[in-house]
Amino acid sequence: MHNMPMLADILYYYPDAKIDWVVEEAYADVISLNPHVRNVIPFALRRWRKNIFSVATIREIREFSQALRRESYDYIFDTQGLLKTGIVMALAQIIDGGRKVGLANGTEGSGYEGISRIFHTQSVPVNLHTHAVLRGRLVAATALGYSVDNPPDFSINTPDIFPAWMPDSQYAVFFHGTARDAKKWSLQNWIKIGRFITDKKLPILLPWGTESEKQDAKELSLQIPGSYVLPQLPILEAVLLAAHARLVIGVDTGLTHIAAAFSRPTVELYSDSPKWKTQGDWSSSIINLGDQGRPADVNEVKVAIDSLLSSPNKQSDRI
Repeated sequence: MHNMPMLADILYYYPDAKIDWVVEEAYADVISLNPHVRNVIPFALRRWRKNIFSVATIREIREFSQALRRESYDYIFDTQGLLKTGIVMALAQIIDGGRKVGLANGTEGSGYEGISRIFHTQSVPVNLHTHAVLRGRLVAATALGYSVDNPPDFSINTPDIFPAWMPDSQYAVFFHGTARDAKKWSLQNWIKIGRFITDKKLPILLPWGTESEKQDAKELSLQIPGSYVLPQLPILEAVLLAAHARLVIGVDTGLTHIAAAFSRPTVELYSDSPKWKTQGDWSSSIINLGDQGRPADVNEVKVAIDSLLSSPNKQSDRI
């Protein structure tokens, strides 16, 4: 999601550019929502490494490599700076005089792996406190010779689906789950905020991704009138949930950032990660609270909610 504005930037300056995207297979459908992507090339490393030497895995890796090498590119960008993304870059082909461009360094606290530079023909340095969205934009801008001086354009379409769980009226959603426990907000805080929103006659939908998150959602539902535990959602339905919400409250996790990319009224909650890295800073509809080592306070979240709900509800099929 944070890399999507790169595409709009490139096409603004090079309208005839053709852009393909290699992505972990679980997120291929999300990338397909961006009309600027010509081909999505799924990469299944997470699944392959569970059974790396099986006949089926070896066949899939060979097919991935063939799909990747069907085209020779003018530019190949890697904005993660990891060994695995560097290897993908090495497998892909460039034309004579083409460039493989990546990060010369990581940002503070990132998982950057310096060995990734051996796959580059050009390495782009970034400030240690460069936002995740700006980082990718700068890599492309430096290589292609333009400036980044406009707000990010995510260019993502709303999924054209209508699941049975989707309410007919406005709703709030809590993205309470995340992979790292330290990034979570306490259940008691969620309950207080839930009751505050319930008093405003706005139903609350509670998604989940793991069994422990499902149990948390059930606990919240028991304590918050007018809240509902959703079924486990496939990725496109989760995107739809974020894109149509009247209000989103979420911790530092992917679905919260997707809601922010749609510029939905969103309160992003930080506690164990620096706010500067991923905060939604491109829209007044996004309010970022808390920071590393300082979880957001319930009262400041209430103030943020009142502010967002008092603003007109602007719904768009795309941002």
